[in-house]
Amino acid sequence: MTTLSSSSSRLSLTTWPRSLQWLALLLLAGGSGQLLKYAELPAGQFIGPMLVAIAFGVSGASIRVHRQAFRLGQGCIGLLAAHSITLAVLTSMADSWHLMLFATVLTVGLSAMVGLAMVRFGGIQASTAAWGTSPGAASAMVAMADDFGADGRVVATMQYVRVVCVVMIGALVSHMLEAPVNGSESHAADAALHGFNLLNLGLTLITVVFGVVLGARVPAGALLVPLLIGAVLQLSGLLHITLPAWLLAIAYGAIGCYVGLRFDRPTVLYVWRHLPAMILSAISLIALCAASAWVLAKWLGLDFLSVYLATSPGGLDTMAIIAVDTHSDVGLVLAMQTLRLLAVIFTGAFFARLVIRFSLPIKP
Repeated sequence: MTTLSSSSSRLSLTTWPRSLQWLALLLLAGGSGQLLKYAELPAGQFIGPMLVAIAFGVSGASIRVHRQAFRLGQGCIGLLAAHSITLAVLTSMADSWHLMLFATVLTVGLSAMVGLAMVRFGGIQASTAAWGTSPGAASAMVAMADDFGADGRVVATMQYVRVVCVVMIGALVSHMLEAPVNGSESHAADAALHGFNLLNLGLTLITVVFGVVLGARVPAGALLVPLLIGAVLQLSGLLHITLPAWLLAIAYGAIGCYVGLRFDRPTVLYVWRHLPAMILSAISLIALCAASAWVLAKWLGLDFLSVYLATSPGGLDTMAIIAVDTHSDVGLVLAMQTLRLLAVIFTGAFFARLVIRFSLPIKP
């Protein structure tokens, strides 16, 4: 028993100095990201650091990535997505408004159904299940859930469990479909080889910081505002977006480590009893969205991967990373993910009340 206790203590990171924790996290996260990138896994530079950070969080690491680093990482991803937006992409988005609206309503409705199933069969409180299965930005959903009396810890865990499932399944689907990978590297190389200079890099960084500050009070604003500003400046010819590979690697790593370190041991232990139901609900929602994406892709003659990423109930930033990495229709993915995010924010309370109402036992 003493041997087991001492072994567990050695595996725990709680006794490690913070400087040593940071050093180990940086080395392992960076190494895993490069390894998965070398293995041509879509979004590997994001997935690797996220998985390492999850292991650190569960092992008792006391370090946390500052929220501003996370937001700046989102801003870089926003500009990376903006680099893919052209007049042709905007025209395609305008022509597909009916598809985006239909898919948004469908995804929100499916998430409400999964939330109701979580209440009936998973033993989760109705309001908590409703917010936990909402396919919006995790941080926004947690903040709104607290305002409506739901358990923020469970909501956060449900949201981030789904994010992990979405990212892993999305990467596997992309790999199975043999989609081209390392799109982020090619975008960065394109920016570096065509007019790269310190002025372009400086203006790009200023745009990131300005957009992140401006979007501080907007849901997912750290990604959306730099995206919008960068797209406008690029289309007008005022900015040549320059994102070197090393900068994107840092941005991916910051986002992955921020998400992963939230999976600390107390949170995991708190929800351990309901974790299988959470994972099952996340996979069920992903499967339902994938089935609807297949129907929509066949119906409208679009490629399945782009529609799948557009309807996938993941975070806007993670879907943007995978979309760019796989050379999918970035405009369609961003437009549908943004529309769904706004729809969830404005209708979240309504659907939460709806789930609560239908979860009540029927009186004889």
